[in-house]
Amino acid sequence: MFLWWIGDIVLVFVVLPIVVVLMNRIVAPVNRIRATVDDILHHGVILTGKLDNVPELLAVTDNAVKEIAIGATRYVKRVGHLLGALGV
Repeated sequence: MFLWWIGDIVLVFVVLPIVVVLMNRIVAPVNRIRATVDDILHHGVILTGKLDNVPELLAVTDNAVKEIAIGATRYVKRVGHLLGALGV
């Protein structure tokens, strides 16, 4: 019976604090990861709300690229005519 008491004392004063320290070393990083994941989720939701008008902006960009391509083609043709007239 006396050995049971010694085993209980060792369990309470040696093993239990070691388990608590090891659990704290596991739980602290998990809590930091959870906070980071919550932050990523929050900002991801905000970002998703800002992406609603992307198709409209892409349509505007496509139109601008087509207009620039037409203008650039005209410019290159005229420069080609000028260089051809100069004999270059």
